[in-house]
Amino acid sequence: MLSALYVPLWQILMWAPQYPEGLEMKIWIDDISGDVKIISALNHYIGMKHIEVSMFPEFGYMKYIVMALVGFGLLTALVNRRWILVALVVLITATGIAALVDFYLWGYDYGHNLDPTAPIVVPGMAYQPPLIGTKQLLNFTAFSGPDIGGWIFLAIGLALYAVLALEIFKFGKQK
Repeated sequence: MLSALYVPLWQILMWAPQYPEGLEMKIWIDDISGDVKIISALNHYIGMKHIEVSMFPEFGYMKYIVMALVGFGLLTALVNRRWILVALVVLITATGIAALVDFYLWGYDYGHNLDPTAPIVVPGMAYQPPLIGTKQLLNFTAFSGPDIGGWIFLAIGLALYAVLALEIFKFGKQK
């Protein structure tokens, strides 16, 4: 899980006729990279805010959450009791859900709170990026999904569920 501190967690990819090679934005635990300046400039035409690291307070504390989860995982291994494994599974699940809800709410705000004086205004149009998957936004096809770090978190979560299932079904009430 510590490797997620050093690889991108999420990716947003965009394609349009004028950008057939695509544009990408990588979301790291404390930064964003890729074609952020180009995407931000394009978004400005439709009234979206400029994308800047400072608009994400989560970047200031996400690494500490990950380190706390790692510490709790080590504690779980040391204590070696089912109740703490259940607590870890619940904690990992709740953290993942909270991260997705936070990202959805950010995307909703970003895509709906538009500058009414923008150069391009399409009445009734919102530009919320997809949470997961692909979505058509005007002439852009946008994709949003896990990157390396996101897949690491998903794999760890699934492995923890598998360990818990093994613990319950193989070892029953022994612990």
